[in-house]
Amino acid sequence: MSFFTQDDLYHFNAGTATRLHHRLGAHLGQVDGQQGCHFAVWAPGARSVHVLGDFNAWHSTHALTPVRESGIWYGFVAGVGVDALYKFRVQSASGAIVDKADPVAFAAELAPKTASRVANLDHAWKDAEWMRDRASKNALDAPMSIYELHVGSWRRKPDGSWLSYTELAAELIPYLQRMRFTHVELMPIAEHPFYGSWGYQVTGYFAASARYGSPQDLMALIDALHQAGIGVMLDWVPAHFPTDAHGLGEFDGTHLYEHADPRAGFHPDWKTYIFNYGRHEVRSFLISSAIFWLEHYHIDALRVDGVASMLYLDYSREEGEWIPNNEGGNHNLQAIAFLQELNTAVYREFPGVQTIAEESTAFPGVSRPVHHGGLGFGLKWDMGWMHDSLAFFERDPIHRGHHLEELSKRALWAFSENFVLPLSHDEVVHGKGSLLARMPGDEWQKFANLRLLLGHMFGSPGKKLLFMGGEFGQWQEWEHDTALPWQALDYGPHAGVQSLVAELNALYRKTPALHQLDCEPSGFTWIHTGDTTNAVMAHTRQARDGSRVLVVMNLTPVPRPGYRLGVPSAGVYQRALDTDEARFGGSAYSTVLRTQSSSEKVHGFAHSLVLDLAPLSASFWLLDA
Repeated sequence: MSFFTQDDLYHFNAGTATRLHHRLGAHLGQVDGQQGCHFAVWAPGARSVHVLGDFNAWHSTHALTPVRESGIWYGFVAGVGVDALYKFRVQSASGAIVDKADPVAFAAELAPKTASRVANLDHAWKDAEWMRDRASKNALDAPMSIYELHVGSWRRKPDGSWLSYTELAAELIPYLQRMRFTHVELMPIAEHPFYGSWGYQVTGYFAASARYGSPQDLMALIDALHQAGIGVMLDWVPAHFPTDAHGLGEFDGTHLYEHADPRAGFHPDWKTYIFNYGRHEVRSFLISSAIFWLEHYHIDALRVDGVASMLYLDYSREEGEWIPNNEGGNHNLQAIAFLQELNTAVYREFPGVQTIAEESTAFPGVSRPVHHGGLGFGLKWDMGWMHDSLAFFERDPIHRGHHLEELSKRALWAFSENFVLPLSHDEVVHGKGSLLARMPGDEWQKFANLRLLLGHMFGSPGKKLLFMGGEFGQWQEWEHDTALPWQALDYGPHAGVQSLVAELNALYRKTPALHQLDCEPSGFTWIHTGDTTNAVMAHTRQARDGSRVLVVMNLTPVPRPGYRLGVPSAGVYQRALDTDEARFGGSAYSTVLRTQSSSEKVHGFAHSLVLDLAPLSASFWLLDA
């Protein structure tokens, strides 16, 4: 019986294959009683294709055969087993010969070596309980606090070498549990030749990076995270790929995966190739890659990188450097259709997961269903919130009263999409400085401002994302070649920020009013946005049962004693958290833990509270039931 069915070939060539990895690549098996490996690769423009490796002394002794008119080349090599190294030697129509890594390999040699490695994907998963319940953990009404992690630089061994996936599990899981994050987001771990790309220049779309261990090691890490109740998100990069000679570029001597015209096929910022989303087989390849990580690695969410660059033909290009679409516009209609197909396939086959768009423009309907004309993502990063919040908190507090709209204007779009509020790695690189270093004032004020910024994030509607190091306020900009400066925690203010993040996570998780209606307008009510004199802002967050949390921010280093605020409900309000508490490194200015509302009308509400507002603080108040 043929290794390929007619349906396999039809769906691949039609762009509707979702599990290309079940056939292409290297698959252990047997033919006529002989154990060996099936090899298959797409190279329709090739004159010939051979598989070579350490099993044939890297000689062209094993030719592959075309599979009908599919463009796929196939062959079986007896005696090849797990861990065998291989490449495809592709001869183009012009006669040029190049050795290529397998685009659908499940593993690769440790960089800078570039061969593919035969691997199986066996693992005895023990996360059945998590997988059964994860839809509720990933739901839009669930708390979602994400720790963004770069595997190579979170921690390192004493000699400076990377932690393996196994070693990472031993340290990361108890840390995430102590810090009360709900999810961890791994920056790209698909194989990439250049470590300094942070994983965003991928050559192995089906291979976990060999830098940190085997496929099974990564599976064991994810399995253990799930058993500890922690979801796993993965950065996935379908927007572009690098030009390395062993990679996808000009794979068979033609522009197979990328557009031939550099105005459409070459990214001017990243100096990388751009996928040809209009090619059926490319769509099959990319959608299968997404499905692969969900299927074989039990990934709970895919954060799709660079969506804005995919949506616009003129992204980062001047006039004359791009090609309008058939309607004369700048939207990449093929990429839009691809993203819709991707999300439709993912949610159809894995309804408990999420897809998350890193998208920085006002493109409509990014997180709206495809059948309503949207792109079909579950969530979208709110880059507007991030830019405006950082711009505001970097201001000298003396001027903040005149710029409150930088925080209040988000209400105009806060519920137009399902948002994640990101304080990501992108904000602490390329000379921007760390979050702490960007805050104004003396050292005390810098820490207080950072605590206030974090309180602002946890009090705002939307899921939360914080890049590693931000949870303890590292001074330095992130550096991928070294571990985080954990020694900073020996200094009290850093430990205080870390304690605050753990307590914010705990409060966020246990309080439905802070997460249940993150994506619905009914979950948010302004109390006061216009105090330009005192730079005080307040709002409430609501749950479906009507319970509320009052969030109050004093945005200057001046204490505000006896500050009266309107509230929508009468009763006794209890302070759940104040970022100025001594345990967080604050001044402990306010000693009031409970306060009774009065019937004095303020800010349009029939009831009000009098609070002593600490300098540069965010406080959270719960109405007693």
